[in-house]
Amino acid sequence: MFNVGIILLAAGNSTRMGSAKQLMNFKDKPLLRHAAEVACHSNCAPVIVVLGAREHAVREVLRDLPLEIAVNDSWSEGIGTSIKVGLHALGSRAVCGVIFALADQPFITAEFLKGLAEQHARTKKLIVASRYSGTIGVPAFVSRQLFPKLLALEPHQGCKGILLDGSQEALLIDCPEAAIDIDSPADYGKAIRLG
Repeated sequence: MFNVGIILLAAGNSTRMGSAKQLMNFKDKPLLRHAAEVACHSNCAPVIVVLGAREHAVREVLRDLPLEIAVNDSWSEGIGTSIKVGLHALGSRAVCGVIFALADQPFITAEFLKGLAEQHARTKKLIVASRYSGTIGVPAFVSRQLFPKLLALEPHQGCKGILLDGSQEALLIDCPEAAIDIDSPADYGKAIRLG
């Protein structure tokens, strides 16, 4: 087991989808359950899942998994609020950093998440991020040293700015699987076809 946590961001309202994508089926289980199982099999701990919109319905799909749930009551203000809720839930536990992951990237594997932690352990880089579609993003490892920057994010900001700011110092891992995220019915159809 690594001393790296995972914060799985799943608080959004799925506005473009029109229904709760966390609950949509992927490989015979809800999308969020699939992502949470992947995180739990990565050997990283703790796994913290940040919920917000439709929290009570969404929480049910996580029943009996070895993870913690943190609730973001300010989810409608933006993803930055979920990042902060996840970090506050982590508290003072002895981790060297966390991997941020999303519930709507269904082709990310436990092996890839584990690899991010392994690459940090090997290189001591403060950021180990995914490279795809001509940019960098999550899943990404961010060192504890950068937590103050994460906690200073504006509500609407994700961690991409921090990843890009640190990209000269970051280790970037090719991850074409991360390019497939589910934001719309068309994305969902494509994921089902590829799945």
